[in-house]
Amino acid sequence: MTSPALAAIAALPQADLKSVFDTDPDRLEKLVLRQGPIRFDWSKTHLTDDVMAGFLKLAEEQGFAAQRDALFSGFAVNNTEGRAAEHPAERGEGNADSVARAKVLHGRMRALIDAIEAGALGDVRHILHIGIGGSALGPKLIVDALDGDGVRYDVAIVSNVDGTALERAIEGFDPHATLIAVASKTFTTTETMLNAASAINWLVEAGVEDPYGRVIALTAAPDKAIEWGVDETRILPFAESVGGRYSLWSSIGFPAALALGWDAFESLLEGAAAMDRHFRLSPPAENAPLIAAFVDQYYTGVLGCQTRALFAYDERLALLPSYLQQLEMESNGKSVKRDGTPVDGPTAPITWGGVGTDAQHAVFQLLHQGTILTPVEFIASIEPGNTLDPAHHRALLVNCFAQGAALMRGKENADDPARAYPGNRPSTTILLDDVTPEALGALIAFYEHRTFANAVLMGINPFDQFGVELGKEIAKSIEANGPTGFDPSTMALIGLALGE
Repeated sequence: MTSPALAAIAALPQADLKSVFDTDPDRLEKLVLRQGPIRFDWSKTHLTDDVMAGFLKLAEEQGFAAQRDALFSGFAVNNTEGRAAEHPAERGEGNADSVARAKVLHGRMRALIDAIEAGALGDVRHILHIGIGGSALGPKLIVDALDGDGVRYDVAIVSNVDGTALERAIEGFDPHATLIAVASKTFTTTETMLNAASAINWLVEAGVEDPYGRVIALTAAPDKAIEWGVDETRILPFAESVGGRYSLWSSIGFPAALALGWDAFESLLEGAAAMDRHFRLSPPAENAPLIAAFVDQYYTGVLGCQTRALFAYDERLALLPSYLQQLEMESNGKSVKRDGTPVDGPTAPITWGGVGTDAQHAVFQLLHQGTILTPVEFIASIEPGNTLDPAHHRALLVNCFAQGAALMRGKENADDPARAYPGNRPSTTILLDDVTPEALGALIAFYEHRTFANAVLMGINPFDQFGVELGKEIAKSIEANGPTGFDPSTMALIGLALGE
């Protein structure tokens, strides 16, 4: 990247993590920030006073404050598609008219949930949620993370068009007691609509009298849902200005709100709104999402790291790495700037990860001794998610903290190089008080704003996703016109597997 501020950062000497606490005794105070139920610790990264000052200049150079204000004002920050990105309005933070509209739509969702709980739709014991991408990943993360708080229905979330996924999801479900939520912003998503049609057939074959009466549509295109057969009273709209991967706060969160209860869903929104206010009002030097973006840009833009690893040391957050893969790589995996000119440096790294302590016995060999420098993020909770012997949770946290210390410290071994650890490898630790709806809402909103802050620093638009379209267009062409005009490899694959 040709930014003078970034070039100045790149020219600074790189800190040695093994000695940073010796050279800066106030480091912990400078690089640890608590926001609500979450503690962020960047002290084991290569941020120094000079590096931080350089990134503050970069943020100013890139107009961070003005772009942040534009996000919350309802301005068309998604310039390539000519619309706003109003997911914060779903939490009550943003343009006043958009906030009011979101409140009305949330009221509609709550009224339908109240009706379901009162028996208006008959016996409901199972929820089959059908979506893909953001229409599935968000609800799946929320339900999985918070099900210990008392899920009131069996919930299955299906996204893969592979029929095996749908068959496994409905196994054990009583079709006469199943509610189907179809989540699609356009209500035309190929995979979602095929799965939805097969789910309707399952109800018909089971003799359900009014199969479409068992469907709740979650969409920004209510007319399309009506055309498909859903009654208007069972359609939960959301605004066109809410992007798919930012949509769990809207009616896309319906299965979580129904399964966990409205109070839990409302707490989720409140936790996210608190992070919105922190991001919107805090000065750059004390702004958690922006500081996290500084760390990201140092490793990607300055040191050229191509991946970022995330490890959840809590089974309740097992799906977080998958959720963040879409959020970060679909948002910032771009090669042109907002003005359409080519980027002049790397954009989003590859986000990957897993669950500790499983990951320690699978991929940490590379992190500690491999030749690829990978910044690591650890996420843990002070309170456990189980009632077993406290030794379980103590061992989990001890392992989490020990890994960060080992990456930083390393260990010399002149006699046996195979047992030497170079150290000086960065990590961030995010510590929750507990995995509650409020904390989870704040955590997800933090990652949303971090993604936006990264985009501002890189000069790109994080709210479009044209890169996912080409393959889908080709697939539709094959279905409509047959396999013609493709390369020999693709033609051979289609002929062998599909007999065409």
